[in-house]
Amino acid sequence: MIGNLLRTALCLLAAAAGIGATANAQTLALVGGKVYASPDAIPLDDAVVVTSNGVIAAIGSRSDVQIPADARAIDCTGKTVVAGFWNSHVHFTQAVWKNAGSAPAAPLQEHMREMLTRWGFTTVWDVGSDPSDTLPLRRRINAGEVPGPDIHAAGSIFPKGGHPAYLPPEMQLPEAATPDEAAQMTRGYLRAGLDGMKLFTGSFKGSGKPVVNMDPAIAKAAVDLAHAAGKPVFAHPQNMAGVDAVIAAGVDIMAHTVAGEPVYSPDQLARFKQQGIALIPTLSLFAKLPVGPDIASRLVATTVAQVKAFSDNGSPVLFGTDVGFTTIYDTTLEYELMHRALSARQILASLTTNPAQYFKAAKKGRVEKGFDADVVVLDGDPTADATNLAKVAYTIRGGKVIYQKP
Repeated sequence: MIGNLLRTALCLLAAAAGIGATANAQTLALVGGKVYASPDAIPLDDAVVVTSNGVIAAIGSRSDVQIPADARAIDCTGKTVVAGFWNSHVHFTQAVWKNAGSAPAAPLQEHMREMLTRWGFTTVWDVGSDPSDTLPLRRRINAGEVPGPDIHAAGSIFPKGGHPAYLPPEMQLPEAATPDEAAQMTRGYLRAGLDGMKLFTGSFKGSGKPVVNMDPAIAKAAVDLAHAAGKPVFAHPQNMAGVDAVIAAGVDIMAHTVAGEPVYSPDQLARFKQQGIALIPTLSLFAKLPVGPDIASRLVATTVAQVKAFSDNGSPVLFGTDVGFTTIYDTTLEYELMHRALSARQILASLTTNPAQYFKAAKKGRVEKGFDADVVVLDGDPTADATNLAKVAYTIRGGKVIYQKP
């Protein structure tokens, strides 16, 4: 009786601390696969990866690693093992996420699987949702109630009069007309427990209408406060004036390329590198806009060219799809389009080592002993075909299987 009570108390404490996903992890042994410890590493064939207590306990050849007697062995013969994927641009805005703190777990789990876990995502950045839904959802995931990724959430600020044409007009949005208003909103988001900020430095008002851009001084007020708290800032640039506001305000991450605009100028590229600015391409978003095929092809060509120039200049690319706003859950097209500008290993880095390094997640992004047991098992080698990154057999977060292909 006392033992049961103690176990119950520990589970409640773990849930309160947000460590349930790790506490419930079992010992796993991924046996016989090809392992890429990092995107630039030589693969280890016929390898064994052992996870225990939420971390990677051992990695090596089958002959060198002893499989614990209590481990759940997963046969990875013919498969490839890589680090867990990051999607650095998602939204939990769909109707299924409303009242996520009290909604039944089953529909949440089902939609999480279709949207994220079946595509290998173990960590995501939510860059614009209702915190009253997203934060309770994160708590339930971390308590082990809903299998899902590690969620980081950002609060949004729009320019005055910058309600985007693609959002319902009745939706109330946080608009800042002055630096003081932006600072006040940022303080509120940080007090609420959010992990970063997203600024609409350019807001689309509709075809044929001018983009509403955020004054760099307003953006900088939010950036300065976020940076003082050690939090990153994303921006939705929309046009080149929005890109220039990103640079002037010291924003960290551009959440999109700028469809239909020219390649970044040499001065912009130099500033990106100097200031350590990262880019999330979201190429498939532009490929699927409701426009004619010729226009879509032109938009994709401009964004691919921007990604190539940005990456060739030595700046970090982070994977992101804007999923939740878009319902294109399948990541295959994004990999196809990114591969026009990046190598397969560079795409893998955008999913693993780049975000782990950029967001200072020291124990994520690699399949190495002592790292978090965030791992993806693929049905094919991504260096042979980049679209194999979408062929996920298992998604493992903190040593717990959160998706298994039927």
